[in-house]
Amino acid sequence: MIRLDAREIGAQSNYKFLSGAIIPRPIAFVTTQSANGILNAAPFSFFNVVSSDPPIVSIAVQRDKGQMKDTARNIIATNELVIHIVDEALTEEMNKTAARLEPDQNELTLTNLTTVPSEVVSVPAIQQAKIRFEANLAQHIPIQNEAGETVTDLILAKVLCYHVDATVFDEEKQYILTDALKPVARLAGNNYAKLGENFMMERPR
Repeated sequence: MIRLDAREIGAQSNYKFLSGAIIPRPIAFVTTQSANGILNAAPFSFFNVVSSDPPIVSIAVQRDKGQMKDTARNIIATNELVIHIVDEALTEEMNKTAARLEPDQNELTLTNLTTVPSEVVSVPAIQQAKIRFEANLAQHIPIQNEAGETVTDLILAKVLCYHVDATVFDEEKQYILTDALKPVARLAGNNYAKLGENFMMERPR
């Protein structure tokens, strides 16, 4: 086995190794709104489920040269966000919002996406997404490096309301139809993955 000491290889190498090894990662396509009403949209792949009771998900927002990104700043200021699950049809437009813009610019103007009002939060949602969660801020956890600098804003978001397209949901069984959803996952670098072969395995009793 090749041994790498995470304490010695540096931040960039740690990022490359973690993002290349922990795959595939779901993508949270997040809309937020600044305190003065400017809409922001951005994708994050350091994203997952934390709890189902209460329903909590995590989004880790890496800082840029020590500066908090608009998504984290907006969530902390307003306590609100909408998380959209990225599928194949949404991927190209989602990627356009990864461009670095000034805080007073709306990334969705770079896309062909449209928004719809949310029900329980004030942040607009992306109409084309087949699954979205309206959520509020449950907890903000600043992550520091060895030098004591805050490098990541860990957002724990409590889901308030789910919206799911009828084409990707079995209402009788209350199941998401993954083959119909066609989710897209993040790999390392510029690489993404589509849903592959599924298999079942029963848990031991």
